[in-house]
Amino acid sequence: MSTWLVTGGAGYIGSHVARSLKASGRDVVVFDDFSHGLRRRVAPGVPIVKGSVQDPHAVAIALRDYNCTGVIHLAAIKAAGESVEIPLQYYRENIDGVVSVLEAMKAEGVANFVYSSSAAVYGTPAANPVEEDAVLHPESPYGETKVVGEWACASSGTAWGLRWAALRYFNVAGAGADELGDNSVNNLIPMVFKALDQGARPQIFGDDYPTPDGTCIRDYIHVADLADAHVVAAAALEEGSVVGPLNVGRGEGSSVREVMDMVSEVIGRDAEPEVVGRRAGDPAATWASTTLIQSDLGWYAGHDLRDMVESAWSAWQAFPSE
Repeated sequence: MSTWLVTGGAGYIGSHVARSLKASGRDVVVFDDFSHGLRRRVAPGVPIVKGSVQDPHAVAIALRDYNCTGVIHLAAIKAAGESVEIPLQYYRENIDGVVSVLEAMKAEGVANFVYSSSAAVYGTPAANPVEEDAVLHPESPYGETKVVGEWACASSGTAWGLRWAALRYFNVAGAGADELGDNSVNNLIPMVFKALDQGARPQIFGDDYPTPDGTCIRDYIHVADLADAHVVAAAALEEGSVVGPLNVGRGEGSSVREVMDMVSEVIGRDAEPEVVGRRAGDPAATWASTTLIQSDLGWYAGHDLRDMVESAWSAWQAFPSE
């Protein structure tokens, strides 16, 4: 029986990953400092270790105590715009975190590692859909930390045999269950819901981008699909593969205005936005080529944008603010 330690497992994405792993028949241990995670997101019966991923000793103890055979590392801070304002905190938490986890894994002889990377490693790609062999040119300190994390994975693979996958998430949305909804003020859909709850107009950060409607285009991926991608990546590593970097998206882009329009349709009220200035670190358009993850792992996204907004709205109504 395999046992996976999920760092950040009480967070929005991490809690979905932990549940999908558990549903696949694997044992799961959640490791979280609860700076952003919520205990109610952790399924009953799943062990919880409270600690910091920047403490390799604490990670090593968790790996040893629960006989872990792999780690899925999601614990990080992740707002591209914010990272431009406080870059050193991002370098400290995200880079020190992945290095500490890898040190603990090496010390405990744990060789399977799924790393939470990001489409932010690409910056503004030269062409869309962006493929995994595209030039990495991050435009924010957050994106830079994700590139360094991938380098750490690859170097550890060469040095001591780490089997790794780096999943480059595009824009994650939706909820697999109401209690697992996204409460981040940095993600578009909950930002819209929060503004509407407060009687304010949601904001669009710039409408003068070189896109059809002037707003940024992103590839939105349902969090339940993303969680399943972690499970298939973990299975490949357990079989002895080194997966490397893979895009996780739907392979198509939606503009910010299109998302706003979908929100209006789903909630039955006008979400007409207010346009404000561009946000630092935001590329104009990026969406994924998913050919590689489909061919290598047999993974396909199963949910569309309406599914994401409807499930996110249901979760928001159940747990509107925390």
